[in-house]
Amino acid sequence: MSSQAAPGSQKIKVVVSRHLGPDVMPLLLDRPELDVVVWPEERACDRRWLLENIVGATAALVMLSEKMDQEMFEAAGPGLRVISTMSVGYEHIDLKLAAERKVKIGYTPDVLTEAVADVSVMLAFMASRNVRETAELVARGDWSKTPWAPFVFCGPQLSASWINTTRTAGFIGLGRISKATLARLIPFGFTHCIYTGNPHSKPNLEADAQTAQKYGLQSVRRVGLDELAAESDVVFVLAPGGPETRHIVNESFLRKMKKTAVLVNTARGTLVDSDALAKALREKWIWGAGLDVIEGEPDVRLDHPLLKESRCVILPHIGSATNETRLGMGTLAVNNVLAGIQGKKLPAELDT
Repeated sequence: MSSQAAPGSQKIKVVVSRHLGPDVMPLLLDRPELDVVVWPEERACDRRWLLENIVGATAALVMLSEKMDQEMFEAAGPGLRVISTMSVGYEHIDLKLAAERKVKIGYTPDVLTEAVADVSVMLAFMASRNVRETAELVARGDWSKTPWAPFVFCGPQLSASWINTTRTAGFIGLGRISKATLARLIPFGFTHCIYTGNPHSKPNLEADAQTAQKYGLQSVRRVGLDELAAESDVVFVLAPGGPETRHIVNESFLRKMKKTAVLVNTARGTLVDSDALAKALREKWIWGAGLDVIEGEPDVRLDHPLLKESRCVILPHIGSATNETRLGMGTLAVNNVLAGIQGKKLPAELDT
């Protein structure tokens, strides 16, 4: 699939690792100066295909599933100017190498904030209500055989109640998505927010006070991981991926959590130690977990430890899966490509 260039002109090659749909692709295909090469199948782009087709490309538009490492940079050659990823995360790109080769990196922050916040809150409440455990029982046809009792199917109430008049939301990372999630929790009676910050940044008590005032909370505090685990009624994992945050939620963290607490991960699967979480659920250190991301995805098979835990609600990484969000992400990713080709500042450029 290619755009048509004017006769005698040399087209600029752009390789795209996924078809972005009829509303977005014309932004590239209708430009006669571009030679747009698109992965033709409706599945993750084959690495061998990308290695072969990125040769001579000026720009590459990729997804999280495409690892942009040294081999890929060398295959592209010295003419590569911009890599645009249709994602907020960028750990699949060798940023050091990109900086050395003066390749601009575009990504898609902000666009998916609201959609991921929606899913984060939904997963928290689904995990607290034993949704998967109940659904599996119904699917087996055992529902009618279960003796009715006042506490059948019950779980902890995350919202404030006559018993628990205060509720604490804990965030590993307090960025845009975390704040959008926090805003959604206020109507449920959440009264406190605690969070962990980037270890390279200093606490900002004034900003915390402003956040508390904005949302009508009793307090917003930056704390250490141990305190976050011990005090939170629900822990939202919303930090960036990468080596520094790998398995930030480990056995030690999970053992410190409340037995009635739930863990929600809508960031990256690598932030949570899957084996430790499975053990925590199996041995009831915590009540439940809601995951939109899982370590090892997309190659997650039935023998994955978390698939065996009935108190773990798992979604196939659909936090940004709304038509509006994906349209916005695709459009921004294309605009990053076009700006990079033209030597302009990208609309959403990563500082490498």
